[in-house]
Amino acid sequence: MKISDYAVKNYQFTLVIFIMIIALGITTILNMPRSEDPEMHAPTYSVVVVYPGTSPKDMEELIVDPLEKELSAMENVLRIRTTMRDGLAVFRIEYKYSSNVEDKYQEVVRVVNNKRRDLPQDNLFIEVEKFQPSDVNVMQLALISENAPRDRLKFYADKLQEQLERITQLKNVEIFGLPEQQVRAELDLEKMAQMNLPVNNVISSLQNETLSIPGGAIEAGNRTFNIKTSGNFHSLDEIKNTIVYASAGRNIFLKDIAKVYYGYADENYQTRLNGYRCVFVAAAQKEGENITKTQELYKPVLDQFKKTLPANIDMIQHFDQADNVNRRLGSLGMDFIFAIGLVAITLLPLGYRQAFIVMISIPLSLSIGIILLQLFGYNLNQLSIVGLVVALGLLVDDSIVVVENIERWMLEGHSAMEATLKATKQIGMAVVGCTVTLIIAFMPLVFMPEGAGDFIRSLPLAVIFCVLASMVVSLTIIPFMTSKILKHHTGHPDGNIFMRALKKLIHGSYSRLLDKALQRPVLTIVLTVIIFGASIVVFQMIGFSLFPNSEKPQFLVNVEAPPQSKVGYTNGIVREIEKRLKQEKDVKYFSSNVGKGNPRIYYNVIPRNEQSEFAQVFVQLDEHTNPKRKGEIMESLRKAWTPFPGAKVEVKDFEQGPPVAAPVEVRLFGDDLDTLRQLAANVESMLRKTGGTMYVDNPVDLNKSDIRVNIIPEKAQQLGIPFVQIDRTVRLAVAGLTLGKYTDKNSNEYNILLTRAREGRPTLDVFRNLYINNLQGKAIPLSQVAELKMETSPVNINHQEKRRVVAVKAFVQQGFLADRVINDVIGKMDAMKLPLGYNYEMGGEVESRKQSFGGFQNIIIVTVFLFIAVLILEFKTFKSTLIILSVIPLGIVGAALALWFTGNSLSFVAIIGLIALAGIEVKNTILLVDFTNQLREQGRTLDEAIREAGEVRFLPIVLTSLTAIGGLTPIAISNNPLIAPLAIVLIGGLISSTLLSRIVTPVVYKLMPPKVVGR
Repeated sequence: MKISDYAVKNYQFTLVIFIMIIALGITTILNMPRSEDPEMHAPTYSVVVVYPGTSPKDMEELIVDPLEKELSAMENVLRIRTTMRDGLAVFRIEYKYSSNVEDKYQEVVRVVNNKRRDLPQDNLFIEVEKFQPSDVNVMQLALISENAPRDRLKFYADKLQEQLERITQLKNVEIFGLPEQQVRAELDLEKMAQMNLPVNNVISSLQNETLSIPGGAIEAGNRTFNIKTSGNFHSLDEIKNTIVYASAGRNIFLKDIAKVYYGYADENYQTRLNGYRCVFVAAAQKEGENITKTQELYKPVLDQFKKTLPANIDMIQHFDQADNVNRRLGSLGMDFIFAIGLVAITLLPLGYRQAFIVMISIPLSLSIGIILLQLFGYNLNQLSIVGLVVALGLLVDDSIVVVENIERWMLEGHSAMEATLKATKQIGMAVVGCTVTLIIAFMPLVFMPEGAGDFIRSLPLAVIFCVLASMVVSLTIIPFMTSKILKHHTGHPDGNIFMRALKKLIHGSYSRLLDKALQRPVLTIVLTVIIFGASIVVFQMIGFSLFPNSEKPQFLVNVEAPPQSKVGYTNGIVREIEKRLKQEKDVKYFSSNVGKGNPRIYYNVIPRNEQSEFAQVFVQLDEHTNPKRKGEIMESLRKAWTPFPGAKVEVKDFEQGPPVAAPVEVRLFGDDLDTLRQLAANVESMLRKTGGTMYVDNPVDLNKSDIRVNIIPEKAQQLGIPFVQIDRTVRLAVAGLTLGKYTDKNSNEYNILLTRAREGRPTLDVFRNLYINNLQGKAIPLSQVAELKMETSPVNINHQEKRRVVAVKAFVQQGFLADRVINDVIGKMDAMKLPLGYNYEMGGEVESRKQSFGGFQNIIIVTVFLFIAVLILEFKTFKSTLIILSVIPLGIVGAALALWFTGNSLSFVAIIGLIALAGIEVKNTILLVDFTNQLREQGRTLDEAIREAGEVRFLPIVLTSLTAIGGLTPIAISNNPLIAPLAIVLIGGLISSTLLSRIVTPVVYKLMPPKVVGR
């Protein structure tokens, strides 16, 4: 080939390029951004609406229905799902994955802001959030103290937050576990009633004082001056001295009727580390940064800050993603070194010089691959590294074939230069064809749609870039080095001891077996078909699963107390959980979050919003705990806590892949809440009876009791009291009204909350001596115009695409396959009769599969035809193409057996392995068919060409397969359940295809010999 001729004849230029690539590769890998998981950019957003004291039905009517109507009208919206609870509504909006993330975020913000003026104005909080994997916290630490006052903890937490925010690589530095500080104005409503002072006057006075109205600008001479007005409050005394009413020539100040002081919001969220009271501080890393280098920046800051803490406050950094990443990258690095060692061993039959030349292709190809990865915007993460390790076993293939062919020509008596040029020319087109087909095999993974494609993409690209680089290296640098390093053979004519042993094995067993197969071609094909059919049965036996659990030594414990439980009750349950965790010697840290989810520390787990009956404990085991031991600990805790008195306790592992609420999820759609509740109870009963399910969750199994302020219209109208006045006063007494903000001299901003005087959290006493002002300002007792009534209402209401929905969920027990449990549930649901207007759909893993493989069929179709097109272009006959493609089922045999033997199911990653396997098999078979055709062109008979090609090409094919297996072995035996099945499939498939195809392919060739076309 011309490129090889040029590289060999201009070796000085080739040498300079070779050194440049190595240098660039080293600097790239040292400075490349690193993170635990790939960077994904899903156009998914949440709109969080907080309206304290509102029931789910009121949230649906006042907030959700009007907002959903506007949000669903936006372009390219894929789905909208809404959850309503007491005082909280969360909208989850998903756009088509191809949408621009930033543009759609601005669109959601714009729509929400436009609609906000039509929503209730009092005490309403709305926030639009973006879901970005980079928002996952890379660190979480605790400031621990059993006796420090909240003010001191807040002071040091603020100080630490300020110092971490100065590190430009960090973002979203937040404090968790401290109630929000505020200015509280607690009214003496009885005194106000005696003075006939309307509540509305107080409200409007405070609101007016918090307004900041710019005065404009004036000109004086040649200059312009801005006019500054009073602005809002700047001290607590200013708030106290606000004039709220004037009567009989006397001003009434706020301090005359209210207690004004710095306070805290009601404590709805408590945090502890290992059972000790604490405040959490967490921070995320900006996109495109190197987490190892970021850690080097924040570690000294933390060490220095710890020295400034008083004796009664301690600081512990219990979660550091950088340690996890460094440990994982270090583990993969060791796998890499181990793999290189195995590859080197498999190359020994070539001879030491030849093995050295082939090994040179590894750093060169990897360097080019890493440079290309960074150029295309990908970082170093667990999947891109796996791609590099997979590539390790493949990128020496081309070099082995080239070196082995050059060696064979030199044994025939040609000089090193002549052998290099002629051998490379002979094999060049086959090498290009092999590489192109291998790249095409990985293409479906590159173009896989949706989030699963985004998650996995760096893996196939790493393989493609390295394999492409290996082709260029094998046709340029390898021939140049071979021409300079290889010497004429002086030892044994059949090579070293390893080569002789391999040849003896080939000529002994293989030749005899091939002769028998060629004598009985039809029987060989029939046996092959039977073996392939048996492997399909094996796939049915092992079943299907989507993504495995994470191998990290950490898990979550979720606690659900009965509906309407107080934070104190939930806290008591968590205390019992903590006692049990302290007894586990493998548990290193456990972070308790009562009333809310743990800060986000995993890419596909979104923390739960505040909810008094919910708690979450983030459990971290010793870093050396393997997945098997973790599973044993989780299973023992499940048995201990199922059932748990007075609560539902769930032990959940972190999972790989897109977020899934639960593997088994049945969604029921309809309009009437009572009917949906009845249907959900039927589904819950069915799931509990289904084998393999656990943690069955029916979100509407219980209703809750509310107290309704029932206004008596006739009395209210007779006394001249507007309904809104009653609602506002009740809200002021119970939840309080946020009337504005106050900024102190240090630029700290506080909400001003107006409420009635009370001790602790609101009780029924807030309604005692509660007065409502009529239009004339006269105070009327609430009991004269309204009465309190108990009523039942749903705990939550959910919408999907504006329809009411109830999702009954279940997890799958250890030892059961999710696929089989799901199919069992689908069969039972299809047999269940639903009322007219009600229907069901499967969510969970079923929906995740559809999203992961949606549109994948088209990509597979294109790939298959590209495969065929490239093969036809190279061989120019359909028969040669069919002979090569016939090898694919042979690899499936070994892949199925390998999965079955290792106890793995057919997962998303295993399917990726099967796709890649097809390309590797075809690559090896091209060499055999191409050489057989060449021999027939030279005048050999059909049988002679088949036998000679089989024996000559068997050696490089066995060597390439062995190097691939050697490179993949460390991944196959690793503890990572995400990537191990990929390597297991490839190793099993390579073993079966290497052994079977060397017999089956010559037989197929004999049965349908292609017409030989001269090139």
